[in-house]
Amino acid sequence: MLASLRAIVQEVNSARSLPEVLTIIVTEVRSAMQAGVCSAYLFDETDQRYVLMATEGLRQESIGNVRLGMREGLVGLVAAKQEPLNLEDADQHPNFAYFEETGESPFHSFLGVPIIHHRKVLGVLVLQQETQRRFASEEEAFVVTVCAQLSGAIAHAEATGALRQLASAGRGKSREAIFQGIASSPGVGIGRAVLVSSSTDLSAVPERFTKDPAAEIKIFLEALKATKRDMRNLGDGLASKLSEEEFALFEVYIRMLDDRSLVREVKDAIKQGRAATSAWSSVILKHVRTFKKMDDPYLRERAADVNDLGRRVLGYLQAKDTEQTSLPRRIVLVGEDLSATALADIPVSRLVGIISLKGSSNSHMAIVGRALGIPTVMGAVNLPWTELEGQELIVDGSTGEVISRATRTVRRNYVQRQREERQFNKDLEKLRDIPCHTPDGKRFSLWVNTGLRQDTLQSLKSGAEAVGLFRTEIPFLMRSSFPTEDEQIEIYREQLVAFSPRPVTMRTLDIGGDKDLPYFPIEEENPFLGWRGIRISLDHPEIFLVQIRAMLRASEGINNLRIMLPMISNIPELERALQLIDRAYGELTEEEGYSIKRPLIGAMIEVPAAVYQVKEIGRRVDFLSVGTNDLTQYLLAVDRNNPRVADLYHTLHPSVLRALKSIIEQASSVKCQLSICGEMAGDPLSVVVLLGLGYETFSMSASSLMRVKSMLLNVSCKDAEILARRALKMPDSNAIYKFMAEALNQPEVAKLLSATPKRRTETSKLIA
Repeated sequence: MLASLRAIVQEVNSARSLPEVLTIIVTEVRSAMQAGVCSAYLFDETDQRYVLMATEGLRQESIGNVRLGMREGLVGLVAAKQEPLNLEDADQHPNFAYFEETGESPFHSFLGVPIIHHRKVLGVLVLQQETQRRFASEEEAFVVTVCAQLSGAIAHAEATGALRQLASAGRGKSREAIFQGIASSPGVGIGRAVLVSSSTDLSAVPERFTKDPAAEIKIFLEALKATKRDMRNLGDGLASKLSEEEFALFEVYIRMLDDRSLVREVKDAIKQGRAATSAWSSVILKHVRTFKKMDDPYLRERAADVNDLGRRVLGYLQAKDTEQTSLPRRIVLVGEDLSATALADIPVSRLVGIISLKGSSNSHMAIVGRALGIPTVMGAVNLPWTELEGQELIVDGSTGEVISRATRTVRRNYVQRQREERQFNKDLEKLRDIPCHTPDGKRFSLWVNTGLRQDTLQSLKSGAEAVGLFRTEIPFLMRSSFPTEDEQIEIYREQLVAFSPRPVTMRTLDIGGDKDLPYFPIEEENPFLGWRGIRISLDHPEIFLVQIRAMLRASEGINNLRIMLPMISNIPELERALQLIDRAYGELTEEEGYSIKRPLIGAMIEVPAAVYQVKEIGRRVDFLSVGTNDLTQYLLAVDRNNPRVADLYHTLHPSVLRALKSIIEQASSVKCQLSICGEMAGDPLSVVVLLGLGYETFSMSASSLMRVKSMLLNVSCKDAEILARRALKMPDSNAIYKFMAEALNQPEVAKLLSATPKRRTETSKLIA
C-alpha cells in the first residue's frame, strides 16, 4: 500500500488542474483498494453543500448534480463528525440518503473519510463495495493517509476558485479571486505580475500563452537542437571514462529528443496557443508520470532520465523567455520562495508589490520589502502563481490579501486607499524634525535598518538619528562571488559617508537560515539551528578578516563605524571574534600605517542562550542589540518562514516580553548600551510595550519610523510603564495585543485581533 500511496501523491503533485487531481484520486484509490466505487465530494462554499465532484464506479452524469446539505446523508455525517465512518450495511443507517441517478443501489459497504486542511473540512472521500462487510482497519488507515496527504491540493483548488468553477459550470473563470497570505509590509500595490520561477523546475513553470505559435515552435526546436548538442559533447568527453553500456545511455537520451511523437505532442500544444515552456513542461510531466506507473523497475527508473532531459531543454527555453520578456511599468514580483537576489534584474523604481508563496512576515524578503516601503505578502501558499503571468494584481500588505481579476468597484476602492496612504505618509513627514521626546519628557532614539542601496535615501529622508543595523549580507547576495576587500570598502564607505556624522552599525556577514549566497550554498536539515551567522565567520576567518579590514579601512577619516556580531550563543565564540577584530585592527594601524579610530564593538542578543548571559557578554563589548526576529523564533519554537505556523509567531508573547525584561535588567546592571533592532521595534503597538520595559533606542525599517514616532510622541513614559507591567501579567499574546490596542485607543485593531488572530503580526497600517 505504501508504494500505491507514493504513486498517487506523485501523480497528484504533478497534476496541473483540479479535474486532473480528482480523476487521479478516485481512479488510483479505487484500484489500490480493489473497491467497487470511489467518489470525491467537495464542499461548495457558495451553495453550502457537499457536491459529488468525481467518481469511479458510479454514473458519470451524476457528477455535479448530487448535492448534500451540511449534515445530510452519510457524507454530511462524516463531515460533521470530522472522523471516518465504516459501515457494512450503509443503506440501513438512519442518515443514509439514496440518489437514484448515481446507480449506487448494488453497493452496501461504505467507508467515508473527511478531507481536512488546517482544521477545515474540505470534503469527503467515499469508498463503496457490493459485499456486506466492514473495510479492514488497514484499509481505513490507508484512505485516512491518502486524504491527509492530498488535502493541500484540494485546499489550493478551493483557494484558486477552481472548486467553484467545477461546482458551478461556467461560473468563476472571470470572477474576482482573493487569496490570503501573511501581511508583511503595509500598503497597497497595484501592478502586473512578473513571475520568478525556480530554475528548470518543470512543475513550477508558469502557464504562459502565445499569439505567435510559429515563433514558439522555432524556439522549441532550437532548444532541442542545443540540448542534443550538449548530450553529444558530454558523451564524447566521458567516452574514455564510461563502460559501453553507460556510454550508450547518451545515445538513448538523444533518441528520446528525436522522438517524433514527443515533438508532435509539444508542437500540437503550442499550436493550441500555449507558450513553448508551458507546452514542453506539461508534455514531459505527463510522460514522467507514465514511466513512474510502469511495473518494470528498469522502466520506472527511466522517469528520472525523462525528467532530467526535460529540465535541460527547459533551461534553454527559459533563457529565450528571459531575452524576450519586457517588464511592465508597475511590477508585482511573484515567486514560490523569493529572496533578495530576485531583485537583481528588476528596476526597483517600478516595483509596487512583492508576493512569495513561502515565508512569513519576518522572513528576510519581508524585511527587504519593509526596508523599501513596498507592500509585501508572504506565505500566500494557495496562490496559483504559475497562472498569473501578466495579470493585474492588487497586493494588500496590511491585511495579507492578494486580489486578481478585481471588479471595478474593488479596484477603485484600493486606488482611493493608495491616495489616502500617500496623504497620511505626507502628514507624517511633518514630524521629521520634531525632537524625540514623550509627552512627559522621556528621550527616545529612532534608528534605521538598511542594507540595500535603494533604501539609503529613504533612510536619510526619514530623519533617523543613526543606522542601528546595516545588513552587510545583502551586497553579498547580489553578487556571483564573494566581493573583494576593495569592493567591500566601496560599499561600506558609501554608507558611512552618507550618514556621517551619525553612527552606522554594521553587522558582520549573517548568512545561513533563510539567507543563502548563490555561490556559497548551505544544505542543512534545519538551517536555523545550523551553520549560520558568526559560526560561519569563525569557521572561515579568511572571509571574516577581509570583511573586518574593509569596514575599518572604509571608516578612516569618518569614524562613525560600529561593528556588530550576530548569532552569539556563547562566550568563547565572542572572544574569538573579538580577537580576530583586534588582529585586523592591529595589522592595519601598526603594520600598514592606517590612521583609524577603533570602532565600538557590539553583540546581538537573539538566541535564548545569550539571554541568560547578557551580563557576561555585556562586560566584553561596548553595546548590545536585541534581534527580536530570531529571538522570538527560537523562544517559541516557531519557524518564521513556515506559513503553516505563522499565526503562532507573536513578538508580544508573554515569554518574549519576560525575556526582553530580563535582557534590559541585566544590561543595565553592567552599564552596557542597549538597543533593539528587530522588526518588533517598527510596530507602533509593540514599541509602546518596549518603552514601558525600559528600552529607549529602537532601530527599524525607514518606512516604519514616522509611524513609530507618531505613537511615541503621544504616549507618556509613565503610561507605557503601566501598560507594560499589566501586559507582563497576561497569559497569552492575543490578550496582550487586544489590551494594548484598546488602551491606545485603537478600537479597529482590537476588533480585528478578536476576529482574525492570524493577522496579529501586522498592525502598523491601522495605527495612525
